[in-house]
Amino acid sequence: MDGAAIGDLIYDWNEAERQIPAIPKKFELHDETLRDGIQNPSVVDPGIGDKLEILHLLDEVGVDSTDVGLPGAGPRAFEDVLTLCKEIAEQKLNIRATCAGRTLVGDIEPMVEVSQKAGIPVEVMTFIGSSPIRQYAENWSNELITKRSVEAIDFAVKEGLPVTFVTEDTTRSRPEFLRDLFLAAIDAGATRLCLCDTVGHSTPDGVRNLIEFTQDVIEKSGADVKIDWHGHNDRGLALVNSLFALEYGAHRVHGCVLGIGERVGNAPLDLLLINLRLLGVIDRDLSQLAALAAKTSSATRFPIGISYPVVGEDAFRTATGVHAAAIIKAQQKGEDWLADRVYSGVPAGMFGRKQEICVGPMSGISNVTYWLRENGVEESGLLIKAILQAAKKSDHNLSKEEVLAIIDRHHRTLEKS
Repeated sequence: MDGAAIGDLIYDWNEAERQIPAIPKKFELHDETLRDGIQNPSVVDPGIGDKLEILHLLDEVGVDSTDVGLPGAGPRAFEDVLTLCKEIAEQKLNIRATCAGRTLVGDIEPMVEVSQKAGIPVEVMTFIGSSPIRQYAENWSNELITKRSVEAIDFAVKEGLPVTFVTEDTTRSRPEFLRDLFLAAIDAGATRLCLCDTVGHSTPDGVRNLIEFTQDVIEKSGADVKIDWHGHNDRGLALVNSLFALEYGAHRVHGCVLGIGERVGNAPLDLLLINLRLLGVIDRDLSQLAALAAKTSSATRFPIGISYPVVGEDAFRTATGVHAAAIIKAQQKGEDWLADRVYSGVPAGMFGRKQEICVGPMSGISNVTYWLRENGVEESGLLIKAILQAAKKSDHNLSKEEVLAIIDRHHRTLEKS
């Protein structure tokens, strides 16, 4: 930068007197878009062509593993899972495949078949509810849950597949039962324990308490077992909980592109990637993140909100005169870095976007001048005045077509005169 260091221009209160450890460099990100995500009641299950595109885009942005589905759910589900696993093997993708299923041998048998046919290991994510409220609703006893869990894990391990033991509703489960259940799962051969905030109940304090509890159980077991965090967004805390989970020691966190999922959805994987990149924890190329979001949106028919961070239509748009003037002045200094941050906490260029300045009722001369230059239209004082007058009378930001119509009328008026 010319004359100023980055640290001189942006003071980072996020890092001042940090109370908890920063996110460690070694962790993994797990995608659930094609499993938990498509359980959203308003989306469609994408066709296999779209699933393959999503798979490749996930690999491009550096996601470590992805749940390719529940192969035991039916013939179509099985074929889709098999196709995706074969694609990973044949194209030598870096992303790893996982499959979800209940703690039933019948759910895990199709995963074994997929693994054998595709020629790659498929991580088994076998799940069962562990909270008292779930037990009461299902008429399950502690003994039944433990028995089913051990049988499922044991079967998968004997078939040579890695196992993540998933306790649904972990964040509302009793510690004494979780301790016994975790130890039984570890003894049966599970190499990961997935802590689930299935109904979005947890706060960051709950994340810390549960992870520290699980760390203690694992340490006393003497086993080399990793911790996963899987969060839902019912309280709007899924993203922040996932970031805290990493800070508190989770080895892998789960998310779905655009946060799709049951009810109000899961932790948004795209926003996890964005925040980790901005925190300097990862250095992955996220230029394809907008493409991943767009493909997921079109494939599932889940619209992206206009104000959704980074990939939403309005994420980097402004029509306010003061904001636009600051961006333009920054550009006039010849520093793209400055222009991309002076009125944005997220640099658009890092994610394949750019700052956009519109013209509307809150705009000033700077907005109009910038718009004309960006669109290759010759400037004049009278034209700028005509556009600004029309914008001030409007109740919305002018579309490109509306501005071009004003320009056309202005030129025709000049010709007549």
